[in-house]
Amino acid sequence: MAAELGTTRGAATAGPPRRRGEALESAIFEATLQQLTSDGYARLTMEGVAAAAQTGKAALYRRWPSKEELVKDALRACLPQAGPAPDTGALRGDLLAVVARLRTAMFSEPGAAVRAIMSELDHQRAHAFLEIVLERVVEPTTRLLGEVLARGAGRGEVRPGSVTPLVTDVVPALMLYRIKMCGGAAVRLDPEEIVDEVLLPIVRA
Repeated sequence: MAAELGTTRGAATAGPPRRRGEALESAIFEATLQQLTSDGYARLTMEGVAAAAQTGKAALYRRWPSKEELVKDALRACLPQAGPAPDTGALRGDLLAVVARLRTAMFSEPGAAVRAIMSELDHQRAHAFLEIVLERVVEPTTRLLGEVLARGAGRGEVRPGSVTPLVTDVVPALMLYRIKMCGGAAVRLDPEEIVDEVLLPIVRA
């Protein structure tokens, strides 16, 4: 009976099992993004991330020599994929779908982490992180907008010659501006306003 009690007591006091492989990496990235969002970049520490991910600090330093490298990998892994171009059968519906996807990405947990970085760091220090946002979010969005507008031109919904790189940059530029300069409240990034008041007047036939 004593042996049984000892076994029961040991099971009760044992800590949670340590994660390994992809499960551990996901836990580390999740802890990194959560700390960024709640505490900011300056207060994020490798020790804090390790504790939240239930792993040792050495496990982080074996793969990431600094918190900057850890944050960059977390953003690369967790920022939402753009996906294929939507096809609702109408230009407005397609544009709304693309803009809504971008808004969702910007207000996802990784997006919140990016906003924390943008609000805290100057442009030079934030540059490495913003390059990842450009690669994973902004450039895929401009590509999708280009595809949607080209399809609309084929249906006669888009004025010939109106689709340029500057036009496809308008949506992400506007949204990033509002996030950086105007506080970035989700209500200020309404897809219908952006499509109906900005994009469609520029390109409509």
